[in-house]
Amino acid sequence: MVDHNITSAFNEIYNATSKAVLSFVTAKCCNTADIEDIVQDTYVELYQLLQRRGTGYIKNEKALCLRIARQKLSRYYSLVERHRMFVPMTATNEDGEGVDLAGFEPGSFLTEDFTIDCIMLEEVKDFICRKPQDVKKVFYLFYDR
Repeated sequence: MVDHNITSAFNEIYNATSKAVLSFVTAKCCNTADIEDIVQDTYVELYQLLQRRGTGYIKNEKALCLRIARQKLSRYYSLVERHRMFVPMTATNEDGEGVDLAGFEPGSFLTEDFTIDCIMLEEVKDFICRKPQDVKKVFYLFYDR
């Protein structure tokens, strides 16, 4: 059963801290693809904390959310580094070019408009991927949020 007191407290905390947490995670992330996962994990942890300890436990919402985000960042990147030892993130195709295994592969549909949109999105993605990580972060914050 959902406790409406916890849900409303969570919504208030989320509205008050989401921009600060997103900015913090974006600044600290090594890869822009990880930003949404880490922010989501941060707020899942916050909700679980509210369920376990209650709403009176939190004294400073922003500090708590940033501390949780910092923990999620350190755990996430240590886990990624451990997995990189065992699972390669790139491969080579038949032409000998490096291919990112986590890359975007648009589906093929019959409509011409969708195909043109996918090609344009792929070109934009390639253009942005060639830019430094700082430019990717600014692009992400400005256009996605």
